[in-house]
Amino acid sequence: MKSDQPLKPHPVLPEYYPDLAQRPAFVRGLFDRTAGYYDRVNLLLSWGSGSWYRRHALVRAGLRPGMSVLDVAIGTGLVARQALAITQDRRAVVGLDVSAGMLDEVRRLLDIPLVQGQMEQLPVADERFDFVSMGYALRHVVDLNATFREFQRVLKPGGVLLILEIAQPTTPLKRTALKFYLGRVIPLLGRLSTGQREMQTLMRYYWDTIENCVPPDTIVQAIRDAGFAEAGCDVEFDLFRAYFGRKG
Repeated sequence: MKSDQPLKPHPVLPEYYPDLAQRPAFVRGLFDRTAGYYDRVNLLLSWGSGSWYRRHALVRAGLRPGMSVLDVAIGTGLVARQALAITQDRRAVVGLDVSAGMLDEVRRLLDIPLVQGQMEQLPVADERFDFVSMGYALRHVVDLNATFREFQRVLKPGGVLLILEIAQPTTPLKRTALKFYLGRVIPLLGRLSTGQREMQTLMRYYWDTIENCVPPDTIVQAIRDAGFAEAGCDVEFDLFRAYFGRKG
C-alpha cells in the first residue's frame, strides 16, 4: 500500500468500539483507567524478563550514551527506563503518550521531559532526535503509514527507529498456546491480581489486536515506504518482533 494511503494495524473490533472514529477515545480511556495497575500485570505477561529484553533490543539497535531518544507511547516508562540506563542522561530521553493517566504514572517514576500527543501527529520539531523507540503500542495507532512518516520526520539523518512488538508465532501449536495464555489466562490473572475488570478488558484487547494485526512483512514494507533505509525485523523465540529502520 502506498505510504500516502492510510494503513490500519488491524480491522475494527466491534466488541470494543463500533467504528474507527471511536477507536482512539476507547484506547485512550482504557489506558487512562488501567495505568496504575499496568506494571503489575506486565510482570505476569513477561515472566519478569521484560527489562532485560528491552535493554538488549535497544543496545542491539545502536542506542548508546550521547544519543537523544524519543520514547513514543511511553506508557509507564518500561522502555524509557532502559534507555535512561544506557544513555545515563535524564535530559536525553523524552517520553510521549496520548494517555494522561499513563503520563501521570510515569511522572511518579521518572524525572524526564514528558509530552502528551498523538503518534500520527507528533508535537516535535523536525530532525530533533537520534533515536525513536516504541514498546508494544504499534497495534494502537490509527494509521501505520502516517505514524512511520512522523517517526522519520523527527529523526536526524542517520537516526534509528526501534519498535518492539508481539506477533503470532509461525506454527499452529505455538499460536494455540499463545492464544490460550494471552487471550484467557493473562486477562483472568489481570483481574484477579488487581481486582479491576478494566484490566481484564485491556488484556483481552491486547490479545485481540495481536491476533488481528497486519503481518510483520506489511509493517516492514510500511517502514521502508516512509523513507527508512535498512528496514527489517529481528525475531526472538518466534514471538517477539523488533522492527527497525535507519533514516538516510
